[in-house]
Amino acid sequence: MFDDHKNARFPRINAGYNSAFQPGRLSIGLVLPLEAYAVGHEPTMRDHIETAQLAEELGFSALWLRDVPFNVPDFGDAGQIFDPFVYLGALATATQRIALGTASIILPLRHPAHVAKAAATADVLSDGRVLLGVASGDRPEEYPALNHSYPDRGVRFRDSFGYIRAAAEPYPRHQSDQGRLLGDLDLLPKPVGSRLPLLITGGSQQTPDWAAQNGDGWMTYPRDVASQNRVIADYRQRLVTMGQPNKPVMQSLYVDLLKTPDAQPRPIHLGFQSGTNFLRSYLRDIEALGVNHIALNLRFNQAPIDATLKQLADDLLPDFH
Repeated sequence: MFDDHKNARFPRINAGYNSAFQPGRLSIGLVLPLEAYAVGHEPTMRDHIETAQLAEELGFSALWLRDVPFNVPDFGDAGQIFDPFVYLGALATATQRIALGTASIILPLRHPAHVAKAAATADVLSDGRVLLGVASGDRPEEYPALNHSYPDRGVRFRDSFGYIRAAAEPYPRHQSDQGRLLGDLDLLPKPVGSRLPLLITGGSQQTPDWAAQNGDGWMTYPRDVASQNRVIADYRQRLVTMGQPNKPVMQSLYVDLLKTPDAQPRPIHLGFQSGTNFLRSYLRDIEALGVNHIALNLRFNQAPIDATLKQLADDLLPDFH
């Protein structure tokens, strides 16, 4: 039963979800900005729209935006700088087919009504291409700036998650610590599909059962093959046990792609430097484990980004798309 379930079709939600996630297959996306920048530095965001359009033209399946409200110097990463929802709107009008995801919106730092309205707006503007990755956050310094407590972020995450789900319904009814929806008003626009695809990042301060039952998929991090196999199998077994449909798993990966295809790997932060042959082998391995989508982060890439995108598209995309 478990083997049959892990190859079963995923739910049909919207165009982005349906195109990026296929059972038994790995698709390849990219984390924005598509720009190399050093630890402690800020990206320039130069030609960012044109580079996103190039990624779509080359056939990558998704673009992923991070939610970094404040630049925390000790953390060493300002993200793509732009507000993710404003940026989603810009990308929605600048692209035609590529899925547009967040990895991930920090729910405890935003009111869920604003998240629901902004995400649904971007979904409508993009004809249903939004993938809403959500998380509980990992930068304690940001919470006092918004008058929130860091230790109870898991409770607010769960509360916001339920609110966003309810807001997709017509004239919703929902009791929440962050507001009451009594059925006498509506939140517009509605998502293009049946709902916004909500992808849970890591544990998000929730139990594994809660994440498996409530999310539309799971976003996780690189691990050694044995550990990744174990956690993915555990996730999918929980889906079976709880009577849930099959759902996608996606993973992030930092890559510094070298021009020589046979270049051997060297570890970097949450990823590796290598040629395309090792990267292809790695992607085949995680595809076999049940990873359905990988979001490549080129922040530490040493070659020009345009050249690396074309190299990835020529050498790897035909093997996976």
